[in-house]
Amino acid sequence: MSDPDFENIPAYKPAKNEEFMSSKQLKHFQNKLNTWKDQLISDAESTINHIQEEATQVADINDRATLEEEFALELRTRDRERKLISKIDKTLHIIDLGDYGYCKTCGAQISLIRLEARPTADECIDCKTIAEKKEV
Repeated sequence: MSDPDFENIPAYKPAKNEEFMSSKQLKHFQNKLNTWKDQLISDAESTINHIQEEATQVADINDRATLEEEFALELRTRDRERKLISKIDKTLHIIDLGDYGYCKTCGAQISLIRLEARPTADECIDCKTIAEKKEV
């Protein structure tokens, strides 16, 4: 899965005494999420083009098997990214609802550092850690 390319989007630096999830912060995270989504969609389109171009150029049966295995791996990656796009869309909807930045489990603020690293985070680090320990 491709990592988000946020190089052109610097981390948000809140002003002194700025309210948590101010309109500026929300716009920042909307921009970050939309940039990530656009990148994933572009990657998917590139994969489609790559598969279409490469599929017709292989005559050797061994090369074809290798190529088909590569295609299968790419398609599995894109399927995970499709699910991520869905999660990004859900997060954008949560922004629209006014609930972004708050833990869905305990209601606490999710740190800006965590949201910068994973803008789709919907749990604070404590609740996420507890949930992961329960999964094991």
